[in-house]
Amino acid sequence: MRIVPRQAQKLSPASPAAIQAIDDLLAGVGLEHGRRKLGRAGIHRQAKYNRARQPEVEIPPQPQTPVVQSKLSVVQVADWSRYAWLQHGFSTRTGGVTKIYRPKQRAGDLNLGFTTSDKEKNVRENRRSFIEAVAGIPDLPLVTLRQIHSNLTRKITAAEEADVLHRADGLMTGRPGILLGIQTADCIPVMIADTRHKAVAIFHAGWRGTLKRIVEGGVGRMRLEFRSRPEDLIAAIGPGIAQCCYSVGEEVRAEFTSQFAYAPQIFCEVYDSDPIREKYPLLFLTQRAPGHSPIGPSLHLDLFEANRRQLLDAGLRPQSIHVIGHCTSCQTNRYFSHRAEHGFAGRMLSVIGIRAK
Repeated sequence: MRIVPRQAQKLSPASPAAIQAIDDLLAGVGLEHGRRKLGRAGIHRQAKYNRARQPEVEIPPQPQTPVVQSKLSVVQVADWSRYAWLQHGFSTRTGGVTKIYRPKQRAGDLNLGFTTSDKEKNVRENRRSFIEAVAGIPDLPLVTLRQIHSNLTRKITAAEEADVLHRADGLMTGRPGILLGIQTADCIPVMIADTRHKAVAIFHAGWRGTLKRIVEGGVGRMRLEFRSRPEDLIAAIGPGIAQCCYSVGEEVRAEFTSQFAYAPQIFCEVYDSDPIREKYPLLFLTQRAPGHSPIGPSLHLDLFEANRRQLLDAGLRPQSIHVIGHCTSCQTNRYFSHRAEHGFAGRMLSVIGIRAK
């Protein structure tokens, strides 16, 4: 049976104060552990990569401070401002009117998906605010999808198709005055623009869509529909769940290994450890066989790199690919995260379009 002093029960289990309380308990019965330097409070993760020898990485927990007030924030690629005809933006969760996901917060969330939890009027108001922030016009036609984790891409030819909900995970158009939108809450949004022929595309790339080459196939469709050349394409990989937080099963690695030669480079094993367990392992001794401890290696997938490699394989130049790199699971004060928020989360919206003359 494990005995923990009462004062330690009220503290964070990984805090220095909790560890000191256990030290005092053991010292009271004549035991003293050898002193050593402690790391920062929280879970320490060490990533060991399969091929490339890289230094061990420590990923501290991200601080989550209460949101009191917030303004609508749009993430954009600064270099794309040189293209006056191009409109784009990745939404965050700040600056909206939705209160259901964080009822204790004074500020509202910018939920842009018609979820069962939020009111439709809130979502429509949030969408108008976001579209106006991106395009300057709140009523610009927005085309979205019924996303099904596929490799299907739809070509949009008329603004009237904003009222049609296609089943697919990619959109493309060469028509001005339309915004193409993808909803995410951990999956990776990927935008592509043809700077020569003025055509745009956007893709929803979760692990299933990435495995099915939704982005690589989408570039092929752009070459067919718009005569796009890879050297004229620019791409942006938006916020999503990063490798630090995206644990997957062994079956996912097996699927990627069967499809991509570079699969070993997009997976790593992460070892979680607890400071108290490391300092007093005998306190947590169980009858489990060696190697079956609840703290052990977990497999993590890098969807950012996986989609960047697909863009490279499709012929894009490395300098034409911009990776935002924000982790939605680490930054739940700024983004929605389906995984970090245990399924009760709103949706972000990523949009791209051609400015009407």
